[in-house]
Amino acid sequence: MLDWQQLLNHSRRKDKTHHQSMNSAGGRVEIERDFDRILFATPTRRMADKTQVFPLEKNDSVRTRLTHSHEVSNLARSIGVRLAFEFPEQVFGSQHEELLVKRNIPPLLAAIGLAHDLGNPPFGHQGEMSIQAWFKKNNKKWFNNQVNADFLHFDGNAQTFRLMTRLQILNDDYGLNLTYATLAAMIKYPSFWSSIDKGGYKKSGIFESERSIVEDVWKNTGLGPGLRHPLTYIMEACDDIAYATMDAEDTVKKGYASFYDLIDHLEHYCQDDELMLELINSSKKKNTEFKQESLSSNELNDISMQMLRVKAISLMVTSVVDTFVTHCRTLMANKNAEGFNLVNASKANALCRTLKIFDAEYGYQHKTVLELELRGSNYIHSLMDMLWEGINNEGQGSLFAQYAFGQISENYRRVYNKNPHLEANYKKAQLLCDVLSGMTDSYIISLHDELKPLYDGYSRQK
Repeated sequence: MLDWQQLLNHSRRKDKTHHQSMNSAGGRVEIERDFDRILFATPTRRMADKTQVFPLEKNDSVRTRLTHSHEVSNLARSIGVRLAFEFPEQVFGSQHEELLVKRNIPPLLAAIGLAHDLGNPPFGHQGEMSIQAWFKKNNKKWFNNQVNADFLHFDGNAQTFRLMTRLQILNDDYGLNLTYATLAAMIKYPSFWSSIDKGGYKKSGIFESERSIVEDVWKNTGLGPGLRHPLTYIMEACDDIAYATMDAEDTVKKGYASFYDLIDHLEHYCQDDELMLELINSSKKKNTEFKQESLSSNELNDISMQMLRVKAISLMVTSVVDTFVTHCRTLMANKNAEGFNLVNASKANALCRTLKIFDAEYGYQHKTVLELELRGSNYIHSLMDMLWEGINNEGQGSLFAQYAFGQISENYRRVYNKNPHLEANYKKAQLLCDVLSGMTDSYIISLHDELKPLYDGYSRQK
């Protein structure tokens, strides 16, 4: 049985070996400080130039990875407020006052919502697949068919945990030194690829390089392989709600579909679903009201879509809150089915699934999106080839190897040199992933265009 006292452990890994404090709490509880540390971290700002769905987007109103993360964070915080203020006894038991749930739960959920995509590479999920494909293509050439599963199945979730605990450093080895509670709750897939128990999830969310860190986190929160922090389910649900609804809105904003296309789509899949009927009827009513005003067709389309988005989020958030309250005891007892998902278990399941189908058919599969994703994939593969020349030779040998290695952050190189216990090729592969994942969309193009003529000239001389 899980215990909220452990799950909300506000100690930090650094506390065990360092007893000095900067005394910078400023009236905040420790978990509130976690949110602030993530908010002010450099990788958070970089997400403003990382793809959410539509690569290299020039329309400022279309979402980036940063705006998506802020929206997930906001939804998660709002659910945390409802749980802490409306259902403290049902969810957190008689110790809810002692646990300070009104101070701890909303910022913890906001923190993991803001952080959940920090490790994602440029060009969205296509970037993850491109990295995986590069390692599969070069498995025999560079790794003797022994590329670690961490890279053959590279995942941004594992990179996020690595970024927060090891890469984003000042002068020590603790990353942002977040609380155990926040670190535990941000792990969406609590297992290694080598783990027997993956909790029913297809992915693994921790690299072997962070094994000792995550085992320490699990020990101090009462968790373990395959066992999620209960609040992680809420973050996952908010991510699902955000991209299902906001991606639909962005698809309409891009002109790939209209509000009326989405209504037709919902009606086609409705099958008398309670939430979908309520959303359809409410949206149609609002659209009829807006038609009485002096709006252009574009304005009518936009505002109708905005109101549909607001209503859809409201319906799904309420459903998720009700479902979490209903299942919280079985979650604490780890008695839910493997691979349990809050949205799938809620009344919002059909609505969320139907919105995702719309996003895929009208947005993700649009020819301009596919063209830009292909272009991004080509940039990633080409740049990985060039950077590998420097990393594989550790900046030694050819002038190009020295130059390419010199483009890598000193911070990443310092972390690379601090892990002598890791196998050499594992370290090199991980450094390559660290570098790529830290880049923005525009920077990867810029660096690629800088290195490519130098690399071509070097290749001709080999």
